[in-house]
Amino acid sequence: MSQIALAADFAIIIVVATVIGIIIRQLGQPTIIAYIAAGVILGPVAFDIVTDEGLVYLMSELGLGFLLFLLGMKMRFSDIREILRPVTNVAVGQTVLQTALAFLVALALGFGTMEVIVISLATVFGATPIIVKVLSDKDEITTLPGKIDVGVLIVQDIYLVVVLAMFSAESLDNAGEILQTLGVVFAMMAFIGIFSIASSKYLLPRLFRRVADNKDVFLIVAIAWAFLFIAAAESQFDGGIEIGAFLAGLSLAQLPYSKELEDRITPITDFFILVFFASIGLQIEGGAASLFAYWQEAIIASIVLMVGNFWIMFYLIDREGFGVEPTFLASINMVQVSEFSLIVGALAIQQGYIGPEILGYLTLMALLTMTVSTYIVANNHAIYDRVEPWFRRFESADERDAEIATYDDHAIAIGRDDITERLLPLLADRYDDVVLIDRKAGHVEDDTDEPYDYIFGDFRHSEIRKEANLAEASFVLSSSVEREVNEALLEEVDADADVFVEAERIDDARALYDRGATYVIMSTHLTAEMLAEYLERYLEDRSAFDETVNDDLERLRRRGHDPIDEMVGDGGETDG
Repeated sequence: MSQIALAADFAIIIVVATVIGIIIRQLGQPTIIAYIAAGVILGPVAFDIVTDEGLVYLMSELGLGFLLFLLGMKMRFSDIREILRPVTNVAVGQTVLQTALAFLVALALGFGTMEVIVISLATVFGATPIIVKVLSDKDEITTLPGKIDVGVLIVQDIYLVVVLAMFSAESLDNAGEILQTLGVVFAMMAFIGIFSIASSKYLLPRLFRRVADNKDVFLIVAIAWAFLFIAAAESQFDGGIEIGAFLAGLSLAQLPYSKELEDRITPITDFFILVFFASIGLQIEGGAASLFAYWQEAIIASIVLMVGNFWIMFYLIDREGFGVEPTFLASINMVQVSEFSLIVGALAIQQGYIGPEILGYLTLMALLTMTVSTYIVANNHAIYDRVEPWFRRFESADERDAEIATYDDHAIAIGRDDITERLLPLLADRYDDVVLIDRKAGHVEDDTDEPYDYIFGDFRHSEIRKEANLAEASFVLSSSVEREVNEALLEEVDADADVFVEAERIDDARALYDRGATYVIMSTHLTAEMLAEYLERYLEDRSAFDETVNDDLERLRRRGHDPIDEMVGDGGETDG
């Protein structure tokens, strides 16, 4: 296929998905549905205009890689340390029980032995892209239910690599070959994982400290780091893109620069993920005949598995004592059959274990459950509100206190300059938590022993504001003189919060007061007034002027900066 044709396929997908997406959004529905629908319409099922080859395949793989990379960057060890063990217990139990349920359902529907094995192994995974994308859009990926789901998905990704390694063997009857393949896979995953953790402690802090102030290089280095891990993992085992990208993001997540990177990576991810979801519809081979060969069985299995998966997750999470609401939300988010079932099914076809009709069955189940679950995840809180009275019977007096730590009733200082330097100690005495947001890499190391938390990044980026929990702050001090930045701040902050902002012009100060600012600092205006007072004192009373200057010098010395010594060291002179 020519490069022009590949580019045309890519353009067609973007245009069709965008048009359908606009319509879907007008109806208030998730855009993921539009992306999948675009693939079905353009693929073999409908008009067969575009194939999942060449550029389209590459872009879809990049989309999945970037999504897992972004997911990894959200997983800081400090956030999940308290729930790591119970989430691991849930993930292992879920994998075993859902595999058993899928096996029994396929067996009851009359499939052959090998087909039952493939179906049961393929349908255990949750749809990582669906769950991560929708929860991220709702700002719920870092909540307790979101952390539980992400932890389970990570274990499932490892399980996926194991399943792919099994089907990569020449025969499932050759136990020795399967064990050898699995041994290589686990060894490589362990090596990459150890390298990821070690680099986050020793290599990456030094590297990013050097490049963080250059926005373009900052982003390029992060993407290059992701591709380094992807290349290393993909060269060793199938499914390496997912594991490599996730581990690369995980290593970056431990850095103070991670939130700034998240905001910069998100638009790239959104672009590529469009192609990924469209490619799901393009992967359906054999047209409508293969897709609907077992349509009745697919509908029955979808209903049984969605209900069964919910109750399996609910039982396992409730057993760990997380509380009714987070247990319900984390469970209902995980009811779908993943697009990974298509990857497993495609590999099983290559090995001759199943026919195209079984892949069509897996595809139809994935499309049905992912479509329905997208609406479920998007409306999970509304669903819980409806059924809460009935589920309250599962409440226990020994619920686990594992809420994810967030800032509340705290103070935020935006930008570090002479003004914030003077006020930060006062804020630290008044508030339990003080957060400083600044984009100068040199301040990261300077602030390690200070009584406030430091967030590296640009305040204009949404991820930075979410990390600082701007909406719940009690006091905000902005040293930015950009009117648009301060107006956006005043719109997002709580109405009862005290907000001090800075302005250079009187018109800007008036506008900020009109929008609710508690006080507007006008450094230029105040400096001009003070300079006029000093000049008048100098001309009328030289001794009073000298006394004022000496007082200023004494204040500077107390702050650890002696301008007289500096001037003498530079060969300068001072006039009393």
